[in-house]
Amino acid sequence: MNRNQNIFKVLLFPLMMSVAICAQAYTGEKLSKDAKISMEQARAIALKAHPGKITDEELELEKGGSGLRYSFDIRQGKVTQEVGVDAMTGTVLEDKPEGPHPD
Repeated sequence: MNRNQNIFKVLLFPLMMSVAICAQAYTGEKLSKDAKISMEQARAIALKAHPGKITDEELELEKGGSGLRYSFDIRQGKVTQEVGVDAMTGTVLEDKPEGPHPD
């Protein structure tokens, strides 16, 4: 392998991987056009209700509230909490430990 190929692997490959990771969308992103609350706002609301690290997030149609809900799995220590935020009002609809069969 020549020097230029090595430079490509060392410099460009990590850049390409970071772009691919950033381009991944959250589950339910297509529903966001119907939401009045943004994902960023919903994250802040969820973390205020239950501080920790968000390990999963999605926007889904689900019973309760307006029917359009952001759902977050928030890990703090060894416990994962499921926090649901209404995508129309920002109301916390759910804040409970994640069950044995997560979504």
